[in-house]
Amino acid sequence: MKDYFGYKNKICVVTGAASGIGYATTELLIELGAEVYALDITRKEISGVKKFIEVDLNNKESIDQAMEQIPTHIDSFFGVAGLSGAKTNYYKTFTVNYIANKYITEEYLKERMTYGGAISYVTSTGGLYWEKYYKEFEKFTNAKTWEEMIQALHEQAKEDTLGMMAYPLSKRAMNYYMAALAIELGPKKIRVNALLPGSTDTGMKKEFEVEAGGMDALVAETGTAKRLAKPEEMAYPLVFLNSDMASFITGLPLIVDAGTNAMVSLNLKKDRMNMKVGSKLFNLGFIQKQLAKQLEPLNEEPKNNKTEEKTTPEVENEDKALKEEPKKEEENDTEIL
Repeated sequence: MKDYFGYKNKICVVTGAASGIGYATTELLIELGAEVYALDITRKEISGVKKFIEVDLNNKESIDQAMEQIPTHIDSFFGVAGLSGAKTNYYKTFTVNYIANKYITEEYLKERMTYGGAISYVTSTGGLYWEKYYKEFEKFTNAKTWEEMIQALHEQAKEDTLGMMAYPLSKRAMNYYMAALAIELGPKKIRVNALLPGSTDTGMKKEFEVEAGGMDALVAETGTAKRLAKPEEMAYPLVFLNSDMASFITGLPLIVDAGTNAMVSLNLKKDRMNMKVGSKLFNLGFIQKQLAKQLEPLNEEPKNNKTEEKTTPEVENEDKALKEEPKKEEENDTEIL
């Protein structure tokens, strides 16, 4: 049978490879004959990987050390790792979800990829409306270096600000970056896409359940499926995006949510994503207390800083204060946190 996907002997890099979508993606690539370099903060024995590399995506030096262990030529990159923000602060959440991906791309992928290369990031349906609210994260997309991005992060929020709101902002920034990068690398015949998963059963399911307000609320975000997706149901389309089968696809934010977004478009479901997420309002003390109270059930869980993919939409906050923006903000969208 012809190798339609074209992964045989291709050098592939997967972040967040120890669990969830990253693990499912890694296994599938190995089955398709790829040479896989698996990256994660937590070591896991994965049969068939070319090399497993421990890396802390919150740390620039750790990333540099990891990339030194990967060949100077990379065919395919899968940026799967991410954090929900439910158990991590604003800085770490945003750094892992956005800054690490951009740094790896700018410093390494652009140099090591040639004609026919492919990049796919796992973002989220929580990152929808990135076109509408791009001014909220513009300073991050304009920043070039790791240091500039960290400086922008310090201007965005305090370090101890809850990471919940860093999640949707970081995912929107990634969707924007993906689209811009696809246009930039198009002349070099390097494709760039993003997978926007709906609710998925990963190791962070409990976090998303608490954020959503219970399992029933979480399942309500699964469109026509009425169940959480399996990790492999996200790995399949992700692997497709970087394959030869998708040779004419680039700049695509591929929504994989069992029709949830379609239901919103048809006014069959309430739109929970069309709102500002980088507002000063979320940094106010009483808002932070409300969000912290919502996350209290997680305090009973053992803390786990493992880097995983965020795969569910951010929870709608029903508090009126969160939905109303100050008049000043309406007049100047660039004034954030």
